[in-house]
Amino acid sequence: MTAPLKTVEGSDDLSAQMMQLGAAARAAARQLAIAPTEQKNLALAAMERAIRAHCEAILAANAEDVAEVRAAGASSAFIDRLTLTPARVAAIADGIKVIHDIADPIGAVTERWQRPNGMVIERVRVPLGVIGVIFESRPNVTADAGVLGLKSGNAVMLRGGSDSFRSCRAIHDCLLAGLREAGLPEGAITLVPVRDRAAVGLMLSGLGGQIDVIVPRGGKSLVARVEAEARVPVFAHLEGVNHVYVDRAADLEMAKAIVLNAKMRRPGVCGAAETLLVDAGAAERHLAPLVGALIDAGCEVRGDAAVQQADPRAKAASEQDWGTEYGEPIIAARVVAGLDDALAHIARYGSHHTEAIITEDQAAAARFLNEVDAAIVLHNASTQFADGGEFGFGAEIGIATGKFHARGPVGAEQLTSFKYRVHGTGQTRP
Repeated sequence: MTAPLKTVEGSDDLSAQMMQLGAAARAAARQLAIAPTEQKNLALAAMERAIRAHCEAILAANAEDVAEVRAAGASSAFIDRLTLTPARVAAIADGIKVIHDIADPIGAVTERWQRPNGMVIERVRVPLGVIGVIFESRPNVTADAGVLGLKSGNAVMLRGGSDSFRSCRAIHDCLLAGLREAGLPEGAITLVPVRDRAAVGLMLSGLGGQIDVIVPRGGKSLVARVEAEARVPVFAHLEGVNHVYVDRAADLEMAKAIVLNAKMRRPGVCGAAETLLVDAGAAERHLAPLVGALIDAGCEVRGDAAVQQADPRAKAASEQDWGTEYGEPIIAARVVAGLDDALAHIARYGSHHTEAIITEDQAAAARFLNEVDAAIVLHNASTQFADGGEFGFGAEIGIATGKFHARGPVGAEQLTSFKYRVHGTGQTRP
């Protein structure tokens, strides 16, 4: 087993320290790539038990983090993203159990065929290697990323935000306990042990080839920096400018329930709705009740002239509002001429993350699902289902909005690549 890395915050030689972490992760990745499913699952089961057993310690560490950011004047949405509760800690443990129970993707043969010359070719799933995860505020990412990496045979290097420093360490201690119990190297899940922001730049450089892919989880400025500076491939979404389109054939009560949930369940998550589009054909019946329900629930509505006429409490929307990810109980709203207008608006202002239509018209739903260019599209369901746990992945390492490799919730299967195995009987090429 790899010995625990002895390090202290404020090291004078951060570059050497990070290279040491990278080397430990690379060595662990080689071992994880061939680790049997039973050994990985033994570690996951131990991690789940440790999270449940140390809930009070995790909450105490989190309370210190929350107190610090609250004193610094953090927004309510930011504090919500950072805060852990007994239920949220239990959800972390529940997610680990789901990941324990899903099939091991490593070694799965996804295709197999025989060539005319008798050679048999197989395409088989393999790990990516070492995954660097840079995240802000959400301490649960420590567990989500760590255990998904483990299940998929990858080592993970985690760099959490300074705001969640204590919380991440408390969760990471539980993950290390699981690795030790299963006889796996502690370098399999590494938490950068310093708050120094220079550590982010070093990870983006790839640490001399030690990191194979970077996953950012955080605000627009973090993700933009990662995409601009990374010297290794990135799984990223820049922002979640998500829309709910209420079609003329929508059921009003369903629309109210979905719109309120999509915006107000947790306004700070990346799957939260940021814009409400209402079909002009439904505006007379649906617009005022929808806008009123949002405002009554404590949401600020910034709308076009029709929205302001429907409810005088609505504020005027600016051009900037249509492309904004608020992360707060604020939503932009406008009336569109119909499905084509809604599709055009989403194509112009959307971020390819998550889009929803509410309608009883199956043809309209089919067009929306087929034509909207987004990682996740929903019919008659809340955008807050944009989550790996809700997809049955147990957790997610992020939601990718690009079109290469992974797209949508990135779970264990999406953290794999493949190689071709060719079986011959002495064939030579003429």
